[in-house]
Amino acid sequence: MSTLTFEARASKIWFDNDNMWLTLSDGRQLSIPLVYFPRLHKATEQQREKYELSGGGTGLHWGEIDEDISVPNLLIGIYNRSVT
Repeated sequence: MSTLTFEARASKIWFDNDNMWLTLSDGRQLSIPLVYFPRLHKATEQQREKYELSGGGTGLHWGEIDEDISVPNLLIGIYNRSVT
């Protein structure tokens, strides 16, 4: 029996007024409400745009606001849902 595995990797990130959008390397798109990420929600548009893809796209990092997000965790629903 063979198993096909795929590690979720972001290739593009963008924002609208309420959501963070990701395009994954396999073409899927994911939208997550910004309120799930209090630091990103409070950040300016300029701060949000200053992200780095880490781990070949498996991680998202914003140094200026000290935010790190795991792309695989987003797909399984692990993130901070507290609204501040």
